[in-house]
Amino acid sequence: MFKTIFGTFFAFAAVFLPPFIPARAGDAGGFPLSEAVLKSLASAKVNDRAAAIAELSANAAEEAMDILRALRDGRLHHDRANNAIILIGADGTARDVASGGRLDTGREGLKRIAVNNGQREEITRALNAFALSGGAIPDRRAASRALLANGAADVDAETLGRLIAQEDDPAVLRNLRASLGLLLAGNPASPKADLLLAAEYLSASGQVRARTALAGLAASADPDVAEEAGDALYWIRVAGDWASFIETMFFGLSLGSILVLAAIGLAITFGVMGVINMAHGELIMLGAYAAWGMQRLLPERTAFALLLAIPAAFLLSGGIGALLEAGVIRFLRGRPLETLLATFGVSLILQQAVRSLVSPQNRAVDNPAFMSGMWRITENFSVTCNRLYILIFCFAVFAAILAAMRWTRLGLEVRAVSQNRPIARTMGVRDSRVDALCFGLGSGIAGMAGVALSQITNVGPNLGQSYIVDSFMVVVFGGVGNLWGTMIGGIILGVANKLLEPLSGAMLAKIFILVLIILFIQKRPRGLFPQRGRAAEG
Repeated sequence: MFKTIFGTFFAFAAVFLPPFIPARAGDAGGFPLSEAVLKSLASAKVNDRAAAIAELSANAAEEAMDILRALRDGRLHHDRANNAIILIGADGTARDVASGGRLDTGREGLKRIAVNNGQREEITRALNAFALSGGAIPDRRAASRALLANGAADVDAETLGRLIAQEDDPAVLRNLRASLGLLLAGNPASPKADLLLAAEYLSASGQVRARTALAGLAASADPDVAEEAGDALYWIRVAGDWASFIETMFFGLSLGSILVLAAIGLAITFGVMGVINMAHGELIMLGAYAAWGMQRLLPERTAFALLLAIPAAFLLSGGIGALLEAGVIRFLRGRPLETLLATFGVSLILQQAVRSLVSPQNRAVDNPAFMSGMWRITENFSVTCNRLYILIFCFAVFAAILAAMRWTRLGLEVRAVSQNRPIARTMGVRDSRVDALCFGLGSGIAGMAGVALSQITNVGPNLGQSYIVDSFMVVVFGGVGNLWGTMIGGIILGVANKLLEPLSGAMLAKIFILVLIILFIQKRPRGLFPQRGRAAEG
């Protein structure tokens, strides 16, 4: 019986429903462009294209919006031979808009349909209106931000009220309410209730237009409206001050993470071997050039090139560091002044080698798509994606080094040699092998720091010189040979630097930090977290 009922239902649907189902753009029927729209799009006259854009904008269909997106992005073409409109998709495939068929032959004879700035703005308004009426959340958020930035000039209060009633995303709802507040505040005929509502809605937005509108309401003759708008302006200023402070802290953490990456390798070598490696900055520079070279090898795959650059930089800088230890430092053990001069000479050699082999000019390394742009958290606060990923990368590298020092045999031997080299040697630890591996590891970490630096600054032969002094400051301040001291010391110095910069300027801030560290070392010569062990006590 059930089979009979369902069979009858599906037979009925197959016969009667198809005429009422609209054809999609990819179907054989394509999107039903009228002959007038087709002719207007293919026309060379600006007014004809404007009429076609207006008709497509009035058609609230996804297929019409696809055509408008292609027109805005320069992906809509006219096939003059067949008098057809060809849409090039984001994946590069071409199809006939009218028939929906794919264009499998060559694309000779296709002429791009151009639009002027005014038409492009009209298209953007139509796409935003379509997105607000039921698009995906990211599209609605972008459209609501554009609507607010435009002062809600393209909608009326009734339309906004309808959109607010059907919206459930908090970010979109906040922007739509602020847009309605702009309309109500800018209408001289708005009653008192609407003006109070406008002040309430505008108080949740930190945009310039919202603050300007609130300033106008604060000068209102009605004391209730003026008080409500004044309170809203006060809380907007408070929110802006907090956002500015949090942004400063974020940039301080970002600078601190860079200092930690630059100093963590130095902390390992300096703590174990007591070597002042003046070529450490050049090892960072080599890692940055590894990122640049990998991107030259894979120009179309920026993200993959950056991921490959991390092990490549580790091997390159680590290998150079191992050669430096075996060829120079090993023969100068126990002679710190000669080691300092020798590594300074090596740094000059590496700089000149890069100038001769690559170029004395700075090179730019492109950011991958996932590290480009900004992540907007609130109206007043946003973070740059590249610095956020560098911060995460710093913590990941630190966790990996900490785990290696804690749970591997090499880490155990490194801790033994750094605490008491003679006793470690009597226990069978080959300190020369530990020195070589430790120096190579520290140099490799410096190379990975260079990869991170390539994402925020240009790559050049003098890149490492900007961080070598700061790296030593972090190591000495945190405690020689202590990884946690390096992490906490780097973060403290980075945040302190950014907090002082607005008050004194970048250069004076560095001088103040240096003076404070000198005073601190006078009180605590072994840093924040002094190394433990008999050798450290001596």
